[in-house]
Amino acid sequence: MHITSLNAFPVRLPRDAAAAKGTAGSPTSLSGSGGYRWSTAYPVLYSVNFETALVRLELSNGLVGWGEAQAPLAPEVACTIAEHLLRPAVVGEEFDGSPGRIAELWERMYATMRVRGHSGGFMLDAMSGVDIALWDLAGKLADKPVASLLAAAPKQTVPAYLSGTAGATVAERAAFAARYAAEGFSLVKLYYESSWGELLTVADALPAGMQFAVDALWHLPPAEAIAMARELDARNARWLECPLYPEDVAGHAALAAAITTPLAVGESYRTLAELQPFLSIAKILQPDLGRVGITGFMKIAQAFAGPVVPHLSIAMGPQVAAAIHAAAAASNCDLCEFNPNVLTTANAFLAEPLRCEGGRYAVPSAPGLGIEWNDRGITLTQ
Repeated sequence: MHITSLNAFPVRLPRDAAAAKGTAGSPTSLSGSGGYRWSTAYPVLYSVNFETALVRLELSNGLVGWGEAQAPLAPEVACTIAEHLLRPAVVGEEFDGSPGRIAELWERMYATMRVRGHSGGFMLDAMSGVDIALWDLAGKLADKPVASLLAAAPKQTVPAYLSGTAGATVAERAAFAARYAAEGFSLVKLYYESSWGELLTVADALPAGMQFAVDALWHLPPAEAIAMARELDARNARWLECPLYPEDVAGHAALAAAITTPLAVGESYRTLAELQPFLSIAKILQPDLGRVGITGFMKIAQAFAGPVVPHLSIAMGPQVAAAIHAAAAASNCDLCEFNPNVLTTANAFLAEPLRCEGGRYAVPSAPGLGIEWNDRGITLTQ
């Protein structure tokens, strides 16, 4: 049996940017015009749309597997890489669905551009989409869910935390969190935009018993970061995520040594090699399945002594399902990110929805990723 085709599909869906503010993919106010706009809080572009890249693999027996690359901007780039560089690496290759064969194909894809310096970025995003599709195929060949291929006794449900709080005022944001606390969520992540005092006010207004974490979006002022983070120490924050620029290893080390709140990093890095400098600094790692793939996530989880928590931002069914399966399989993972708008968008295109109820994801039990597309308006053929 061999792989007969690889196709990739850029997806761009309109969304309500105002409603999405403060949540995954649009955590800050945006300025400018056009599809890509600058954050008003720090120098980075966001899309006003919901953007991602889907990957479809087919075997000679007709079986189809789906994957997804994290592509919040310019999904056409990941798709072009998949079709021009990764297609020749995998199409025609024998595939028996074994983890060892997936690992061999990962190395084969990585080798296409390794010596040219493309060992991260869009290249690894595209690879991750293919990797997830390979695991989907493997599960379908074995007639098992992916989680059962990754672990002998995977979890059946995975606790979720609420990612972001929608609302124009402190009261509205606190009320948003309170609604999910009533549903069974015990942890919410707050995004730091431009007012640290406002963020702390929201944290102090959360319902009794609800913990909070903070995503600083890489822009704490270096000179003030320790003093700001100590405000989180005083409130027993669960973690401080992405406090400084992702390349600032020394700054992260100094901050971690000065505070008690655990540092969390991971979404900016695509391989265990990229994460290596942070393994002794961060207390929590947050790999994104659309950037590391299932293969990369499990490597990172097995190498790290602390907890791993999948980062889950803009995503459709394959990426969400991959994160749930990986979280269910990794012994040092007992939490997965949840954004209600993202899951609603993903489920709109699935025949059977992925479920997050009572503060827990249900691990899909069907073979592979356990998802199938419905007949809504994304064109998935070429």
